[in-house]
Amino acid sequence: MRVGVVGNPRYGDLKGVLEQVAIAAPYRGITLYSEPRLESFWNRDVPTFDSVDLDALITFGGDGTLLRGARLLAGRETPILGVNLGRVGFLTTSTRESIDPALDALVAGKFLIERRQVLQAGIRDAEGETRSTQMAMNDVAVHKGGVARVIRVNVFIQGENVGPYSADGIIVATPTGSTAYSLSAGGPIVVPGVEGIIVTPIAAHTLAVRPLVVPATFRIVIEPIAGWSDDLLVSFDGQTGSTLAPGESVDVCRADHRVCLIRLGGDGFFGRMRQKLHWGDLSGRQ
Repeated sequence: MRVGVVGNPRYGDLKGVLEQVAIAAPYRGITLYSEPRLESFWNRDVPTFDSVDLDALITFGGDGTLLRGARLLAGRETPILGVNLGRVGFLTTSTRESIDPALDALVAGKFLIERRQVLQAGIRDAEGETRSTQMAMNDVAVHKGGVARVIRVNVFIQGENVGPYSADGIIVATPTGSTAYSLSAGGPIVVPGVEGIIVTPIAAHTLAVRPLVVPATFRIVIEPIAGWSDDLLVSFDGQTGSTLAPGESVDVCRADHRVCLIRLGGDGFFGRMRQKLHWGDLSGRQ
């Protein structure tokens, strides 16, 4: 079984975690392949997975590491097993303490697959030509660079102008991303499996602007209003980004592929929501 490994070097004992996996893998018929930046964290020679057809990918870190792993797969629907080394880890399914049983389940095929929706976002110039395209599992956000300042944009959904938005930014999110940046900006929680796209303003400057949920088949275009296009940035999953020049727009739609998350049983979505997001937690009340 060919298994890729992605990890967050900021976790203090990542080297120890990788050593644990490297010792356990051969006994289970697993051949490990690593992302290049982890080369110095292995105590042995582990080849990179750049051109390898992987059977699974394991990410060691938090949700951000899992999102980065999904992006490294470049559209391949390779199952991802997320191992949480941090605090929340809403998308992950295992912990360091359960690595060995997680590997056993992986080899035995005793897991469920959640196929999560992905966004494709293109940056188009004034002539309508796309100069850059990126994918996002959580969200695409348009905002100011540097100090937080208001932006003014028109939002088009299926070619119809929803109207001008005056806000600190605009988030276009998947149901997976509804519990991330969009939620912190006041957006709704949308259960994964619902085929939809969420459009959430960040700190809207008018009470008449509220989050929208539209069908996943819809196309969303964000177009800066003339005179308000300076210093704009487009962020993808909060990890990569691009500038948005005057006359350019952001075109967002559902991608053709999905991200496949491994689930090892236990709590479902609402159980994770109660545990990780402390949904309905009244323990602090007297």
